Amino acid sequence: MTSKILKILLPLFIAIGIALPAIAEDADYAIQGEYSGTIDGEKIGVQVIARGDGKFSLVSYAGGLPGDGWNRTDKTITTGSTKDGASVFADYLSGKNGKLSRVVRKSSTLGMQPPEGAVILFDGSSTDAFTRAEMTDDKLLKTGVTSKQLFANHRIHIEFRTPYKPFARGQQRGNAGLYVQGRYETQILDSFGLEGEMDEAGGIYSIKAPDFNACFPPLSWQTYDIDFTAAEYKDGEKLKSARMTVRLNGFVIQDDVELTHATTASPLEEGPEAGPVYLQYHDNPVVYRNIWVTET
Repeated sequence: MTSKILKILLPLFIAIGIALPAIAEDADYAIQGEYSGTIDGEKIGVQVIARGDGKFSLVSYAGGLPGDGWNRTDKTITTGSTKDGASVFADYLSGKNGKLSRVVRKSSTLGMQPPEGAVILFDGSSTDAFTRAEMTDDKLLKTGVTSKQLFANHRIHIEFRTPYKPFARGQQRGNAGLYVQGRYETQILDSFGLEGEMDEAGGIYSIKAPDFNACFPPLSWQTYDIDFTAAEYKDGEKLKSARMTVRLNGFVIQDDVELTHATTASPLEEGPEAGPVYLQYHDNPVVYRNIWVTET
């Protein structure tokens, strides 16, 4: 099936003008994104990743996009580029053996409202719940902040947006981190279309890679919903490690994972005390909204 997909996709890198979203930085952003459809009777998904200066990576998934049918095994990566600087990829891809259409997915928990009794950390009205906090002009929270309130067992909901940096690679591509209790980092990074490694979005840094990469494209609003159970101590000795279940964009990507140690660069060492929500600053313009916690 893979060779048939590529024969259809690659010739469709043709010069086609596409209206630019107002938030995009270049014409390539309008092409980057997710596509889904059927080729020769088989469903596939394709993620198109802008690499800068008209260059793209295409990741094709057997069975559909990640979280929408992909078998988490079969995928193919190829590359392509525009010709003469023109845009490529129309809003849909078609060929005699099938058709792929652009899809724009949203997290199933996007915009989720806090339940009664939740601790509201940020709703766009104030940064008072954090130290050293700043808002953007459009009332989004900048990264590099620590909550004043401390938490033991809890669930946190947070919405984040990574920047569009097509020329950047690796940890420079929209890097930040959500540290639960100031001890255990769930990575924030523009990992759209990447392998799903421990240091990419959804990874519990230095402990475990996500079960699969559930990232959406950069500049999309994405969500983390994390259930956290604190470590248990007696007389200064750890009896049970902390545990964490992580949902990225509504998909379970870390299921009741044992947190064997405080992760790299954590501001707090492991201990019995409650800890803050810490949003790591990494010199990247990641922003946040709709942050709340329920204590359990």
